[in-house]
Amino acid sequence: MNRVAAIDCGTNSIRLLIADLAEDGASLRDITRQMQVVRLGQGVDHTGRFDPAALARTLATTEEYASLCREHDVDRIRFVATSASRDASNRDEFFDGVQQVLGVPVEVISGAEEAALSFRGAISVLTESVPAPRLVVDIGGGSSELVLGGDVEPSASDSMDIGCVRMTERHLHDDPPTAAQIDGARADIGAAIRATGHMVDLSQVRTIVGVAGSVTTVTAHALGLPSYQRERINGTRLPAAQVHAACRELLTMPRARRAELGFMHPGRVDVIGAGALIWSEVIGAVAEQVAGAGGQLGQVVTSEHDILDGIALSLA
Repeated sequence: MNRVAAIDCGTNSIRLLIADLAEDGASLRDITRQMQVVRLGQGVDHTGRFDPAALARTLATTEEYASLCREHDVDRIRFVATSASRDASNRDEFFDGVQQVLGVPVEVISGAEEAALSFRGAISVLTESVPAPRLVVDIGGGSSELVLGGDVEPSASDSMDIGCVRMTERHLHDDPPTAAQIDGARADIGAAIRATGHMVDLSQVRTIVGVAGSVTTVTAHALGLPSYQRERINGTRLPAAQVHAACRELLTMPRARRAELGFMHPGRVDVIGAGALIWSEVIGAVAEQVAGAGGQLGQVVTSEHDILDGIALSLA
């Protein structure tokens, strides 16, 4: 086995996976997983630049991850940055900082590659009992990816400029958000989903697989977990109605109440409402398209394996 490190730097969080990669490149054995909410994309939607405080938080966490890589004798590292880094005019400052700390370049990947890596990571642990075609939905801070595929490779994908941080900053200003603010966010999300129709045929979907923090947090709420329990959340299959109910509760819940939930990461308290709304709207749109084509959508699956696993697998 080869020991590899994958770092996924998104709009809201930066995550690390150190794992042993099988020689055939088909599987991973986790050594450690880490996640810090650094909100790198704070304000980028409005200013077009990284905020200095957000940049400092992100580089400080990168230094912590570099130390862990040395501690665990990592052979290869891949640092991938997504939506916020595509949008920021001062991104060279970020790139230079990461290169200095880790000794590897920042790879700002396209929406298409982000989608492919998310799909690869999500399906790497699915069983044959999860029917294809599968739609992997990766809700990030600045963007969200829809990836349709079978058992190995994606057949279609699209990246939408809607994410939990972006929608919160753009629409959900009050605590809790007003009905008018929710309607504004819902209109933006609906337009993005409709626009993706020329790229991804949602009527083909037989299983939705949701990944990343917004989805896993909604799942924890739907299950009524007293704390965040990765082993309980991973692979959960829920009826769409139960997911919609959990999303609605988190969206309309005051932030102080969200913060009291044992499974809620402090860095998600203010943005989980938008993430839940995106997840609910995607599920609803897919169910409508599938029904219109004479099909029936099965249960909604949550996976703890996502783009981070895909990045690690790409180092084979």
